[in-house]
Amino acid sequence: MPKLEVDGAVLVYDDEGPRDGDGGVPLVFIHGWTAGRHRWDDQFAHFATGRRVVRLDLRGHGESTGAGSRTVDELAADVVALLDHLEVDRFVPVGHSMGGMIAQTLALAHPERVERMVLVDSISRMTYSRARGLLLAVSTLLPFKLFVAVNIQRAFAPGFPKEKIREYIDASAATPREVVMTCYGAMRAFDVLERVGGITAPTLVVHGYHDIQLPLSQMLRMANAYPDAVVRIVDAGHELPVEKPAELTALIGGFVTAPTA
Repeated sequence: MPKLEVDGAVLVYDDEGPRDGDGGVPLVFIHGWTAGRHRWDDQFAHFATGRRVVRLDLRGHGESTGAGSRTVDELAADVVALLDHLEVDRFVPVGHSMGGMIAQTLALAHPERVERMVLVDSISRMTYSRARGLLLAVSTLLPFKLFVAVNIQRAFAPGFPKEKIREYIDASAATPREVVMTCYGAMRAFDVLERVGGITAPTLVVHGYHDIQLPLSQMLRMANAYPDAVVRIVDAGHELPVEKPAELTALIGGFVTAPTA
């Protein structure tokens, strides 16, 4: 289990697959809020057989240490530090939810390094109706474990096994409160919608039809701003990597191996 110390945090990561480059540039999997690198287990195992793949626990998440980040830019800087350490120049970021926000930040800050990009259940700007904004504000006043449970419960589409949801709730609740709340604030403040039109890297946008965490309408607003985006809608909720792992893996595989125009 390799580790890297970065700016007061110790990041745990995995780096597997062939290094010869024949399978394409490395895929870098970036998880979402309160999750961890194992959210990508199915996709990571599949792609590691043919190309280099990297994933990490973001600071304060999973097995990584460190205080929560107040901006998505800070989280993106950690990813860059890890890739520099691993001597990975060009790569394909694959980001889920908050991880997709990090991926967009990387594409904007380092366009020369991002060959393609995959955004899973993510958006470029969080917007709310007045009623939903009030509900979210009130939810932060709930006891911590209840706040986490409510947010994770609603992330899954109806019919997903309840025992699996409980496992994800327990794992999320193990994330330190300070990390959960500061990253929650970072996501709410994230807004690059007016800038993504400058991202020229081919982009695959995959979204769950039943996603109520980051609604489909907000994703479509984002996708329309991209000059080169392919959109795929899947019958799932917000947790596509574990709700429909095989379908997501196939979509990623088809996209990253397709010839460029």
